[in-house]
Amino acid sequence: MKRMLAAMALTAAVCGAGAAHAALPVGAAAPEFTAPATLGGHEFSFNLAEALKKGPVVLYFYPAAFTKGCTIEAHAFAAAIDQYKALHATVIGVSHDNIATLDKFSTSDCQSKFPVAADPSLKIAVSYDAKLPIVGMANRTSYVIAPDGKVIYAYSNLNPGDHVANTLAAVKAYEDQHG
Repeated sequence: MKRMLAAMALTAAVCGAGAAHAALPVGAAAPEFTAPATLGGHEFSFNLAEALKKGPVVLYFYPAAFTKGCTIEAHAFAAAIDQYKALHATVIGVSHDNIATLDKFSTSDCQSKFPVAADPSLKIAVSYDAKLPIVGMANRTSYVIAPDGKVIYAYSNLNPGDHVANTLAAVKAYEDQHG
């Protein structure tokens, strides 16, 4: 019975549509990180500070590659990537998956349009307060980080539906003020 209840809780946590507040508030300093990443199956080291030199960074955490919600979200980011690039923004997804899994996810679900980074120990997710309680996965949380390293937008919701529209609006607002 305990296993069944735990499985139901995990399913609700990963598949549910409940909203929650992102733990890092607007104005907070975004924690620096470097992580193994992949773009179109080509591995490299992603460094937040380096990416911020080019413009805002959209950092989104997702529970697990190849799950329904994460696939929907990856497709949505891939479809909007040209809009982000026009605003000089970098998009990076982060999950607990290993780099071998992400090599495949980056080519299929991300359509080789943007990188995804491996955080198997969840250290990055924890530093961004984007880890699901109890469950060993990241929460679906999106941040927009300004080039000065400050969080300018934060949103947590396990429903993948609004993450792209919301982060794109935040990047556009930043560009309107600073472009």
